[in-house]
Amino acid sequence: MDVIGVIPARYSSTRFKGKVLADIMGKPMLQHVWERAKSSRILDDLIIACDDEIIQKAAIKFGAKTVMTSKEHTCGTDRISEVVNPLDVKVVVNIQGDEPLIHPMMIDNVARALLEDSSLSMATIMKKIVDPAEIADPNVVKVVVGKNNLALYFSRAPIPYLAPNAEIKEATYYKHIGLYGYTKDFLFTYKNLPVSNLEKTEKLEQLRVLAEGFKIKVIETKFDTISVDTPEDLEKLKALLQKGIS
Repeated sequence: MDVIGVIPARYSSTRFKGKVLADIMGKPMLQHVWERAKSSRILDDLIIACDDEIIQKAAIKFGAKTVMTSKEHTCGTDRISEVVNPLDVKVVVNIQGDEPLIHPMMIDNVARALLEDSSLSMATIMKKIVDPAEIADPNVVKVVVGKNNLALYFSRAPIPYLAPNAEIKEATYYKHIGLYGYTKDFLFTYKNLPVSNLEKTEKLEQLRVLAEGFKIKVIETKFDTISVDTPEDLEKLKALLQKGIS
């Protein structure tokens, strides 16, 4: 296989237990994610990596392929690694189970970037920020990129900082969307990288990759998503869907 998509689905979320099964317009959130991922043109297979039988039963009910993984995993990367370890595949796409507005083109673009450029090991997504409130929001992770759209840094702080005497009058800010693609080989390198001080400071796992000197390709998208981390996020998402925004 060239590309596999894996949706790590954890039942015991710290801030919102069982959130992947939260009802959204008559379907569990996880089903919304799975249906959008199934529309990807590049995935050869799509698996939901479950940590609880409750999730597995719900996923099987709506037709998904599932794998039960260890409850001892502390992050989605470890859960994905367990799923793909026995598989012969080139690229793995980590699709977050709490991103019900994920667009299939995001998946295709991340995977295609890795298939077409053998120098890359990891890729992700960014979206230009249009709502000024998101710039200062620490829950909205910002990213700055350099040449060839390689990530320079990810932060919960507003980056880049616009200095009072800056030669430009208005900075452009990009939101990081947590969809990741890796080569299978790099996935196992990534899961064994040491936790950096930057990661401990910002609470952003991808910073360990940059701290160890590896490159992350960041692909711009015009599509937006909402990460559902709290019940309040869920209500915000429902309100948008009721307005016909998808």
